[in-house]
Order: sequence, then structure tokens, then C-alpha cells
Amino acid sequence: MKIFPAIDLIDGQCVRLFQGDYNKKTVYSSSPADQAAAWEAAGAPLIHLVDLDGAKGGSVTNANAIRGICERVKIPCELGGGIRKPEDAQRAFDLGISRVILGTVVCDHPEMAETFVKKFGTDRIVAGIDARGGKVATRGWLETSAVDAIELAKLLFGYGIRRFIFTDIATDGAMSGPNLPFMRTLCESLPEAWIIASGGVTSPDDAKNLVSLGKKNLEGAIVGKALYDGRTTYAALVQSAGE
Repeated sequence: MKIFPAIDLIDGQCVRLFQGDYNKKTVYSSSPADQAAAWEAAGAPLIHLVDLDGAKGGSVTNANAIRGICERVKIPCELGGGIRKPEDAQRAFDLGISRVILGTVVCDHPEMAETFVKKFGTDRIVAGIDARGGKVATRGWLETSAVDAIELAKLLFGYGIRRFIFTDIATDGAMSGPNLPFMRTLCESLPEAWIIASGGVTSPDDAKNLVSLGKKNLEGAIVGKALYDGRTTYAALVQSAGE
């Protein structure tokens, strides 16, 4: 299982939110490009970027910071937040992004996933499913829908999505460990898709617990706050994940 470090962006800065609350923000770096370079030096295979301003506003907002990161590192970067139309995805690719993450748009209009996949290819499109209590949250986690997260994932698989990032909002930034039962169910529900866990990985034991689920389609885990707060190191997580 791979470990993907996260860089969340607000106003061009590297930040973290507590459980998606924009009023509970911690700024970790005023130079996201420097932070990205540090993760690359640590051995990260990919950097997970989230444009939080874009997620709330509906279009890519932190373009300068995103371009700066992509120009600084040689490893691929993925981007979520504000990708609602094919033109948004194209803009992200033009900034240097390798693949984009669709969230709100495919919750509101699942059939749009097929449009993105046909235009850009399966490898460049990821579905980001953020859930609170098993229900999908949208618009930067500001709204919780009535849509069941696993049923949405199955529907999107039918439209051509083959890689999913699942975030359990209740565990994100809470340092409480990942939602293991839900990850097991998600992996079993989509055995032919790649699943990436996001939220709750605080320690090497959390990474080990994800691996112990024994799901070959569990591709990796995205880690943010635990790394920034110094609760663990990237090397320790990689070792526990068996990479």
C-alpha cells in the first residue's frame, strides 16, 4: 500500500482543516511548493492536492500555487476541489496536474463521469467520495446529501471510473484512526476498482491496520495532519504500509 502526502490549499497556503470545518484551519506552510519538494525528497510517489477555495467556490482557485508545485517536483500530482466541468479539468492539466478528482459534480450528476472519462481517459480521472455517516458530502464538505456513498461508487464504476478516493469526514484530522469497516466494505463492493483511503491515518499502526484488511485493491492512503503535526514520519508510515 502506498502513502500519499496531502497538501490542502487556501489562499495559496498549505493548510489543514479539522473535519472539513473552514473555521478550524491551521496554516502549515506559506510555500506549498517547498512542502511538495520535501515530500518528493522523502520518497512520495504522488502528491495529493486539494484546492479548498475551489471546492467551496466551484472552480480552480489556487492556480498559481498549483502551477508552482507542479513545476517544482518531478513526481505526479493529483488535484481535487472545484473540478466541475471538463474545462476545469483541462485547466488543471494545463497547470501540470496528472489526474483530477471529481467530487461534487459526480454526486449531483453521476452521468458526467462518463463525459470526463471519454474526454481524458480512465487514468486521469478519479472519483473523490467524501462521506459523513455513510452519506456523500459535497461543496467542500459544506453540504451532506442523501446519497449513499457505496451506491454512488457503484454507479460511477458503471460510468467508467476505476479509481476512488474515500474520505470519512468524521475521522479526517481527528487523529482517531481510519474507518476500517467502511474501507473493507468499499473494497469488497468494488473489487475491480482501485481504492485510496483518506482521513484518520495517524500512526504506523493505522497504516498497518489498513494493510491487514487484506484487500489487494486498496492502493494507498492519503495522510496529512499526522505528518504536519509531527505525530509520525513519512518513512515510518511507508515501512508499516509495506512499500
